[in-house]
Amino acid sequence: MKTLNWNPLQTTEQVDDLVLRSFSVPCLIFKHSIRCNISAIAKYRLEEDWSFMDEEIEPYYLDLVTYRNVSNHVAEIFSIHHESPQALLIHKGECLYDTSHLDITVEELKEALMTEISH
Repeated sequence: MKTLNWNPLQTTEQVDDLVLRSFSVPCLIFKHSIRCNISAIAKYRLEEDWSFMDEEIEPYYLDLVTYRNVSNHVAEIFSIHHESPQALLIHKGECLYDTSHLDITVEELKEALMTEISH
């Protein structure tokens, strides 16, 4: 079983760096509300089921309660509607997949990744 090692997103500059990084490896942004039970469940499920190799996808964690400005920056640069919890798959500078709440699963991320790779 692979361990999910979150990379914290705490500044808008880190988000901009993530965009550049996504040209080398797909990146997952998990927007988490520490005040929300559904968000805690979605995070737990990702961590329990994580089976990606490090070179397949890089996971980033955004505490949107503490770093609301960073969450707003993510919504703006990827032209997405803010939700919580929310998972965004970023590849080649674009958000290819956006889901929220209990639709956030490793299986869904794998499908989205495979769809992107086959194009």
